[in-house]
Amino acid sequence: METFITEIVPSQVQEEDFLPLNGTDYIELYVGNAKQAAHYFQTAFGFQPLAYAGLQTGLRDRESYVVQQGKIRLVLTSPLKGGTEIGKHIDTHGDGVKVVALWVDDAEYAYHTTVERGAKPYFEPVVEEDQWGKVIRSGIHTYGDTVHVFVERKEYEGVFLPGFQAWKPAYQPSDVGLKYVDHMVGNVGWNEMLPWVEFYAHVMGFNQLVSFDDKDISTDYTALMSKVMSNGNGRIKFPINEPAEGKKKSQVEEYLDFYGGAGVQHIAVATDNIIETVTELQERGVEFLNVPTTYYDDLLERVGHIDEDLEPLRQLGILVDRDDEGYLLQIFTKPIMPRPTLFFEIIQRKGAKSFGKGNFKALFEAIEREQALRGTL
Repeated sequence: METFITEIVPSQVQEEDFLPLNGTDYIELYVGNAKQAAHYFQTAFGFQPLAYAGLQTGLRDRESYVVQQGKIRLVLTSPLKGGTEIGKHIDTHGDGVKVVALWVDDAEYAYHTTVERGAKPYFEPVVEEDQWGKVIRSGIHTYGDTVHVFVERKEYEGVFLPGFQAWKPAYQPSDVGLKYVDHMVGNVGWNEMLPWVEFYAHVMGFNQLVSFDDKDISTDYTALMSKVMSNGNGRIKFPINEPAEGKKKSQVEEYLDFYGGAGVQHIAVATDNIIETVTELQERGVEFLNVPTTYYDDLLERVGHIDEDLEPLRQLGILVDRDDEGYLLQIFTKPIMPRPTLFFEIIQRKGAKSFGKGNFKALFEAIEREQALRGTL
């Protein structure tokens, strides 16, 4: 196991939120063709064009397109020549998430605090400036080749970051009602979940919200374990999965094989009306995992009263689960990249703060059906 955690001293754990995070600033994906990826996210998912950096802005090694919907910003980056670190990342992992950027008030403090507590540096604080002001960024490593970048932008009024220009193409499809990143799930290797849980607890001050073992997340064939870590104000939630022993290859094992190691498995994005959002996404060609219609036969007995009509949920394949705070509705896309790795979750919370434990069996059986079709189960 290659680790990006230096020595962590348990006595460093503090009760107070020593690393305030305002939210997810952006998610950067390294992809083979940024221009086509941007077009896909515009067309299929309703993201709006925001910013561009590349040859026209003076870059010679890469280009990036930034798209936005609600508070969700995706940066899609491709290399412009061979032999780059971006290209090596794509060669190893395929298209996938490289940067999970976190919005902070003080990027220097965030960097020095986390490094002192055991994080491996990615890059030291750097000031980036243009006519719109300045941004300070810094970075640390997390699982696999994924990194966290701290972004301080309180003195910046530009479109995205210094070095980017506004991107205003004629093609601007309407959005589909996506609001913000609800959570992001990381897959790590065998026996790596607890070390990374400790990383988020000790290095970044996260708390464990919930834990699932192979009794909670299993089918007749496969199993996994998961722990959900959350920062102090609850705006950042990172479930971390690892494989568990099963009769066949689990979805996490499949991911690790095709991604070439640990990485971001899926991005959960929130909506205020999941029926409208998923209807629109399906009409735009987004494919979702299918669950048997029998899932809905006793749904109301399992979850109680819900505001939504059952028939649209059945037709769209939307799952429902309840906790002590309320209920949630969720659905998962099929992998959106050539490799069976990254996918999206669409979620609407009606009070619930959980992650759909009651849906795990139906969801993972649906994933297994897809694995069987791919010949990887």
